[in-house]
Amino acid sequence: MKFWSMITRFLRGFHIRKIQVLISVSSITITVVVVLLVSVMLFNRFSSAAEENTFLGLGQTIEQVNSNLELYVSGMEDIFNVVEEKINKMPDVTDQQLGEQLDTIINTRDDLVSMALFKQDGELVRNVPSIPMRQNTKLTEQPWFETAISKPGALQFTAPHIQNLFKWQYRWVVSLSKTIMYHENSEVKVGVLVIDVNFRTIDQLGQKVSLGKKGYVYIIDAVGNMVYHPQQQLIYAGLKYENLESVLNYKYGSYLDYADGEQRIITIRTVNPTGWKIVGVAYADEFLTTRRELSDFIIWFLIIVIIAVLIVNIYISAKISQPIRKLERSAYMVEKGNFQTNVYVSGAYEVEQLSKRFNLMLRRIRELMDQIIQEQEAKRKSELDVLQSQINPHFLYNTLNSVTRLAELGRSEEVVTTITSLSRFFRISLSSGSHIITVQAELEHVRHYLIIQTIRFKNKFDYEIICEDEVLECLTLKLILQPLVENAIHHGIENSPEKGFIGIYVSAEDDKLIIRIKDNGVGMSEEKLKKIFSSVSKSGGGSGVGVRNVQERISLYYGKTFGLQFESEQEEGTTVTITIPMVKPDDIPDPREDES
Repeated sequence: MKFWSMITRFLRGFHIRKIQVLISVSSITITVVVVLLVSVMLFNRFSSAAEENTFLGLGQTIEQVNSNLELYVSGMEDIFNVVEEKINKMPDVTDQQLGEQLDTIINTRDDLVSMALFKQDGELVRNVPSIPMRQNTKLTEQPWFETAISKPGALQFTAPHIQNLFKWQYRWVVSLSKTIMYHENSEVKVGVLVIDVNFRTIDQLGQKVSLGKKGYVYIIDAVGNMVYHPQQQLIYAGLKYENLESVLNYKYGSYLDYADGEQRIITIRTVNPTGWKIVGVAYADEFLTTRRELSDFIIWFLIIVIIAVLIVNIYISAKISQPIRKLERSAYMVEKGNFQTNVYVSGAYEVEQLSKRFNLMLRRIRELMDQIIQEQEAKRKSELDVLQSQINPHFLYNTLNSVTRLAELGRSEEVVTTITSLSRFFRISLSSGSHIITVQAELEHVRHYLIIQTIRFKNKFDYEIICEDEVLECLTLKLILQPLVENAIHHGIENSPEKGFIGIYVSAEDDKLIIRIKDNGVGMSEEKLKKIFSSVSKSGGGSGVGVRNVQERISLYYGKTFGLQFESEQEEGTTVTITIPMVKPDDIPDPREDES
């Protein structure tokens, strides 16, 4: 009962990344993989060996049949040669002594049916036994006669057929035929000698072969005609079919065939010199049982191993992970805010040490909590104030210098314009101590800055400010445009030989306020773009607030998801995009005013 309850708890708390699950899954996986690999290797080795032995055994059986058939064919060739020799030596083929010799030869062998010598026009010269010929046999169209005439001097073997030359004989025979020389009336003539051999001997050789309960042997000639088949009548009647196309491509060897929906092992040997092929057909399910038995054994063995390993691993992993789960529950309580939790865990040495360190950590956290909260709040306030107060005094100094030069040159209107813009610029910069102003005020602030700079740089650049009416009353951090415009002037347009242009465009997109500052200055390289936020702002060449200053202020106030994005191409210019939330005065009060 304890074990089954442990399994129930394991399944209920199952998670793929838990230590107990990892231990169980990894050990089971390793065990199964190892067992599977070993099983596959053994299966392949034993099944290959069994298949090789099966092919070897079947090949030896068919080889034995082939040897017996070749021996028999060789004997028939010897008899044919003896008959041919006796006919050649006899001065006259009609001699009585030749007849006695041929009778002796045919009577000594039960498998010899008849011998006959024909002229090339089909006329009978002599036959043994002396039986009258049948009429209308069309002898010259018989296969044995045609092949002998077409291939003079070569011994020919025919497929089994019914002997129909002589009366009173209707026997299945295999004919051996050849053109030979004979003497008649002191003349040398050419004729066709044919010897018919009883098919029963070949039939007996095929029937003696055992290739399992369903296996059999059949014989075909070189062109695929059936010489012998245990079901010859079914073959001739078209009720049984043998796949001879693949068989004709082999002279020697074995292969697997899937005819009739069953896997069969086909073994082939070629009979010399006839060119016949002995084909052994064995059914794989009778010989390749080892493969199936091995696969069944491996499947059951694998199932048993998995179950055994699963049971053992669940028990062991539960014992190992139980102290860790207690520690996990304590950590969960701390996560919920209960820092008064103390962990008391026994178990492995590493787990005990971890629990002690966990308790020390909790104690230290409790000591630092109040201090960290106070320091962070104070730091947050001071950082915003410091960042916002870093306005470069060089701007004021350079502007007053420009006013002095304009006054000396008598350009009083430009002096008035510059001083007016400077006063409004600083009035908006102060903003009664508020960090948040409207978009309209921020654009007014940067417009006065641009007026001062166009006078100072003697109209080296033009500018335009375009803003959608609906966003003018939205709120934004102040002094986020002037540092970026200053960078565009000093680092982009001032170094450009052509007249510059600065465009400021404000719009609303998906509840976000989008401000783009575009210039046609010298631009920046890709490497410089990557380092733009990591570099420390320098006050010598800019406002002192810098890009990093603006990015930090936006991130500090609105969060990390908002800030600046740069797009620049050398000799083309730079575009800076500012993304902040679109907040209207009625939506949220200014928290900075509450703190002051």
